[in-house]
Amino acid sequence: MNKKINIIAAFVFLVAAASCAPAPAVEQQETASIRLPVGYIPNVQFAPLYVAIEKGFYSEGGLDVEIDYNMETDSVALLGAGELQFAIVSGEQVLLGRAQELPVVYVMAWYQDYPIGITSLADTKIESPQDLRGVHIGIPGLYGASYIGFKALLNAGGLKEQDVSLDSIGFTQVESLSNGIVDAVVVYVSNEPFKLAAEGYHVNTLASADYISLVANGLVTSETVIESHPDLVSAMVQGTLKGIQFTIDHPEEAFIISEKYVENLAALSPAEKEVQRQVLDASITLWQTDPLGFSRADAWKNMQDLLLQMDLLISPIDLDDAFNNDFLP
Repeated sequence: MNKKINIIAAFVFLVAAASCAPAPAVEQQETASIRLPVGYIPNVQFAPLYVAIEKGFYSEGGLDVEIDYNMETDSVALLGAGELQFAIVSGEQVLLGRAQELPVVYVMAWYQDYPIGITSLADTKIESPQDLRGVHIGIPGLYGASYIGFKALLNAGGLKEQDVSLDSIGFTQVESLSNGIVDAVVVYVSNEPFKLAAEGYHVNTLASADYISLVANGLVTSETVIESHPDLVSAMVQGTLKGIQFTIDHPEEAFIISEKYVENLAALSPAEKEVQRQVLDASITLWQTDPLGFSRADAWKNMQDLLLQMDLLISPIDLDDAFNNDFLP
C-alpha cells in the first residue's frame, strides 16, 4: 500500500513540475521587408494599403510593408532589375516594360475600371468624345495613364491628336480649368471632378472606361520572384485584397486610418474632408468586381492594341506572360 502511495505521489510531483517548466520555444515566422512604390503622393485613394498595414493583413502573411511614393516608370525598371519585389503599376507600363525584355508580371488587378477621363465645365457642352474636336485640352504630360486614357477617348470619338489643341499643364487641372486656361482637362475621374464640384463648378466628365476596357493599376512583381518566392507573392496578393475588401466594406474606418498616412488629412475642415470622402467613395466604385483582383484578357488585348496604334509598341508581345490570376483566392 505504501509503495502504491509513493508511486502516485511521484506522478503528481512530475505533473506539477512539468506544468511549471518553461514552454518550449516557438519558432518565429521570418518577416519579409517589402518596399512598395505606388507612383503618386500620399492620398486617400491608397486607403486599402494603409488598411492592410494597420489591420495586420500584411503582417499575418509575414510581411512588413513600407509604401514608397515613387514614379511608376522607375518602378518597372527596378522590378526588372531585381531591385524591387513589388510595385503598384498601371497595365500599359507592364506591356512597355516587357517589350524591353523586363520580366515583369501583373498578378492582381486593383482598379477594374481605367480611372482616366476628360473633364470640362458643363456650359461647354462636351458630352461625348466626338465633341472634343477642336477643344483646347490640358494634360499632365504625354506619358503614363493620363496619356493612355486621353488617346482612348480620342479613339472613341474617331479623332486623332491633331484634331485637338493639347498642352502639358502638370497636375494643375483644377486651376487650369477653373481659370479658363484650357477648355477641358485630363483627370483621374475619382479626384479632380469632385474638387471642381466642391468649388461650385458644374462639370461634365467623359470616363474612358465607359468606352473601352483597359488594364489599370494593379500589383506587379517579376518572374524571378514568382519562381523563387511564390509564397511571398501569395501573401502580398492576399494582404492587398483584404485591404481593398475592408475599405469597400468599411469606408469610414478606412478614411480614419488614412489620416495617419496622408499629411494634413486629419486637419482638413469638415467641407474639405467631405470632398476627400467623395474621392474615396468614387475610387471604391472603380475597384469593385467579382472576383476581386481578377485580370481580364480582353482588357489586356485592348491595351496592347492601343499601344500599337500609338507606336509605343513596335510589335505584339505574348500577353499570357504579362499577367496571371494564379495567386487570387
